[in-house]
Amino acid sequence: MKRVVSVSLGSPKRDHMVEVELLGEKIKVERIGTNGDISAARALVRELDGKVDAFGLGGIDLYIFAGAKRYILRDAQKIAAAAKKTPVVDGSGLKNTLERRVIEHLEKEQILALKGQKVLLVSGVDRFGMAESLQKAGCEVTYGDLIFGLGIPIPLRSLQSLNRVAQVVAPVVSRLPFKYLYPTGKEQEQVSSKHEKYYHDANIIAGDFHYIRRHLPETLPGKIVLTNTVTKEDITLLQDRGVKVLITTTPELEGRSFGTNVLESILVALSGGKSQLDEDQYNQLLQKINFTPRVVQFPEARVS
Repeated sequence: MKRVVSVSLGSPKRDHMVEVELLGEKIKVERIGTNGDISAARALVRELDGKVDAFGLGGIDLYIFAGAKRYILRDAQKIAAAAKKTPVVDGSGLKNTLERRVIEHLEKEQILALKGQKVLLVSGVDRFGMAESLQKAGCEVTYGDLIFGLGIPIPLRSLQSLNRVAQVVAPVVSRLPFKYLYPTGKEQEQVSSKHEKYYHDANIIAGDFHYIRRHLPETLPGKIVLTNTVTKEDITLLQDRGVKVLITTTPELEGRSFGTNVLESILVALSGGKSQLDEDQYNQLLQKINFTPRVVQFPEARVS
């Protein structure tokens, strides 16, 4: 049996373990949270190095993107460097392949009409594949990178604006402690409606769930949420706040939609533990497995 482990800076409360069978291979999938402790994450990677088939980095990205350029995040590099034998991925390979396929699938299967939809994408540099696909589909996208990543209340209205800002900000941001950029550990459990006006202005709320959850308004009647990692508790939270439809780009595995880093580590393990797969290789594996997005239609809003 193959084994993949997602080492996450998130809360241990979200830990989960499943066994799945894909392409004739049994795979044990684990998510282990370290509560924002980078030293603990490094120690865990060092302990399991060579004993598992692939690592996923959860709650942190190895890279942020500014157009065609990518910048490695210093704190993520510290964790990944602890692995000397086992390949480490952060999900960016699937964000550029799987999430593009998901947007195309939603339109092709008439699950969601995207043209003309107002979309809040909470972070575009984190989900460049989704950003480009939403624009291509004719959506009116607001990018919340400055709002949700840096706390600067300036929405970006085009990919061109996002890329220009990213080219200036990314070299600096990549060297900052990650805790200033993204909720980790217990911070992932906190919810504040500080930026709720941007949610209300959109029909679709898209992107990383921890960014979405962190500033989730008290009510979101009739909204569509397009995201990735959600637990049963997250689903209840969204329904309680009036969300109409939840779509996860990753499929459900025993009641849980895991992050892209987990699925990417599964694909790497299936490929024989290669540290780098190219876009064609990812797409070929995705085609064989036939992953489809998870779509949850809530029967009725519980908002009073």
